[in-house]
Amino acid sequence: MDAIDVAVLRTDGETLIEPGPTGEFVYQPAEREAVRASLRQPEPSAAAVNAVTDAHIRAIASFMQMHPQAARAASLIGFHGQTTFHDPDNRVTVQIGDAQRIADHFGLPVVSDFRKADVAAGGQGAPFAPLYHRALAEPLRKPMAVLNLGGVGNVTWIGETGILAFDTGPASALLDDWMRQKEGKPFDRDGEAARSGKVDGQRITLWLDSPYFAKSPPKSLDRNDFNIDTTDMSLSDGAATLTAFTVESVARSTDFMPETPEFWLVTGGGRRNRFMMESLAERLGAPVEPVEAVGWNGDALEAQCFAWLAVRSERGLPLSLPETTGVPAPMPGGVTCQPAAAISARRRST
Repeated sequence: MDAIDVAVLRTDGETLIEPGPTGEFVYQPAEREAVRASLRQPEPSAAAVNAVTDAHIRAIASFMQMHPQAARAASLIGFHGQTTFHDPDNRVTVQIGDAQRIADHFGLPVVSDFRKADVAAGGQGAPFAPLYHRALAEPLRKPMAVLNLGGVGNVTWIGETGILAFDTGPASALLDDWMRQKEGKPFDRDGEAARSGKVDGQRITLWLDSPYFAKSPPKSLDRNDFNIDTTDMSLSDGAATLTAFTVESVARSTDFMPETPEFWLVTGGGRRNRFMMESLAERLGAPVEPVEAVGWNGDALEAQCFAWLAVRSERGLPLSLPETTGVPAPMPGGVTCQPAAAISARRRST
């Protein structure tokens, strides 16, 4: 809920991946609060839907003004929306935002609802970037792992022939909420608070007793699935303990991997937390680097991913596999909204 990432990608939805310009556009405070009020609600408010839609229209319009050549070349928009509720065990996942209004505003088809077909078929609906990770990682040595440290952590294990993906546990969500609660800061910059704190190992042991960590993949989490009480801790001790919890949950994920990764590439905001990255490398006993180390753009990776998935959706190609979400078979997905002007033109021609 910090910002909207926009990226241009020239792609066939398979092996052709040519990144273009990227940008980041923050939510306005009122928009962010409207979204926050709809978290964990199966039926989001109209205010939240409008806030997400307005913010994305503003972001895309600003991006197009900054990069007019890319704007003229665009033929399709992939719009993920904002996840506010995720309960795959009951076959529900909610990503809010009005794709039709975006299509009408820009006169371009918009692909959205990427996860719903997967969840409806019995998949976890997450993580959804693994196939893009695999496409990008084609020239790299294997086995390797791509770790996304967003609000929730998720990992893509990539072998010479196989792939496996699942959510590892909380990543930045609990730590960010803690920093906001204690100091009014959006995150622990460079892990400075955590570095100066003392880890409460007993709490981590207790938290890791959650059945989630013993469950075999496929598995996924909602941002707010872990309701952890740290109110009696100091700022630095709470940050240290929550950071260590994330690190240990990532380490536990290796129990399910066919082979130990030779190295880890990290994307998401957590890769900027220097202390967390150092702690991961120490705990995993392998090189842990931001995805920029191999030329990827960690700030734009997910925006690029959903552009790639939008093209796959249009071509009827799978967006998820049994090995990535537990869906019974390779699953296409996504819903395309055509702009009203294009629909009217077709009707006039017929």
